[in-house]
Amino acid sequence: MALTFINPESLGAPRGYTNGVLTEPGGRLLFVAGQVAWNQQQEIASDNFVEQFDRALANVISIVTEAGGKPEQIARLVIYVTDKDEYVARTRDVGTCYRAHMGRHFPAMVLVEVKGLLDDNAMVEIEAIAVL
Repeated sequence: MALTFINPESLGAPRGYTNGVLTEPGGRLLFVAGQVAWNQQQEIASDNFVEQFDRALANVISIVTEAGGKPEQIARLVIYVTDKDEYVARTRDVGTCYRAHMGRHFPAMVLVEVKGLLDDNAMVEIEAIAVL
C-alpha cells in the first residue's frame, strides 16, 4: 500500500514528521493501541526515557509486523510523554532510536505532553495507525 506524503510549501519543510499522509483506496487500516515500554511480563523495561521510547516504538512495530505490515506502512504516530522538556533534551538520542526502527520514514506525527500514563512508571506511550 503506497502512502503519499502531503507537505504544502506554505507550511515550511517539516523536520522528522510529515504534515499529511494520503492512502490509496482499499487499504486496510490497523489501529495500534497505545504502547508503553512493557516487556513480556507487562512491566516497564527501564526507567531511562530513551530506552522507554525505544521499547514503546518497538512494541508498536511488533504489532504492525504481526498484522503483516512493515514500519513504512505506518501512516500516523501519536507520542505521549510525561515530560516534554526531557523529550526535547533527548531529541538526538530519540532520533537515533527512531531511525533504527523506522529508517527515514516519517509519518504524520504529534507529540502530546500528559500528566500521567496508565502505568505510573511509564514516561512514553506511542499509538499508531498503519495502512496495510
